[in-house]
Amino acid sequence: MMLTKERLKEIKELQHICEENDRIELKLNWDMLDSKDRNEKDNFYHYDQNGRLIGFLALYGFGNKVELCGMIHPENRRNGIFSRLMMQGLQEAIERNTTTILLNAPTESQSAKAFLAQVPCTFKVAEYQMKWHETGLSLDDTVTLRPSATEDDVETEIQLEIQCFGYKEEEAREFNKMIKNNEKDQYLMIEMGGKTVGKMRVSEANGESWIYGFAVMPEYQGKGIGRKALTNAVIEENKKGFSVFLEVEAKNTHALRLYESCGFKAYHSQDYYEYSL
Repeated sequence: MMLTKERLKEIKELQHICEENDRIELKLNWDMLDSKDRNEKDNFYHYDQNGRLIGFLALYGFGNKVELCGMIHPENRRNGIFSRLMMQGLQEAIERNTTTILLNAPTESQSAKAFLAQVPCTFKVAEYQMKWHETGLSLDDTVTLRPSATEDDVETEIQLEIQCFGYKEEEAREFNKMIKNNEKDQYLMIEMGGKTVGKMRVSEANGESWIYGFAVMPEYQGKGIGRKALTNAVIEENKKGFSVFLEVEAKNTHALRLYESCGFKAYHSQDYYEYSL
């Protein structure tokens, strides 16, 4: 059931207040919040006595993995409201027999770090948002990108989620099915020498082109294929007139060198902490 326009407006207003106050960017996955398939049980709210939304937490399910992200109005912190929202979200996740719970917080948020220091969790991975800055790139015809079009392609996408992102098979299949609901996105397979060796998803909207889920099979990594594929995608999107962005996971800054070598620069990051069940 989709959230009402009024609810969405309240959430956006609270997000704006928190981001302005803390100088951060929250990742609330608006494509999922505004989806017709959204389960209202995934959203948790707290209103003050005047009917103003001052606390919000969202749960995002990916198979047996769940991500939680939330916010609390700056004037209403340290009074237990967000802790209660967190407990509600955790309880819902646990009741679904979730095997992995990830808590999402902007890297720059000092208030989030202070809160998570009191929660039984450990740092898992950082996710970076990067923007491409025009630099000299050349197309490489030894690596090609083509639309994902067959059942074999879907199976390859699922295996890449398992091998490169640590999904379990059930999670990978559910995640693949979920993202394919967005028919506007491009789902591309990376080919070299007649073999399918990787994938990426490209989303174009509002003058921006975002690259997600970029992955190359482990046995083909370290051969320059990823850089060539990413270069070709950037050139194509730039030719269309889009500003190009990339969202990637990296356990350390060294893993960002591939993207930086193509002209991308990180401007924001999210930290993911695994909750100890």
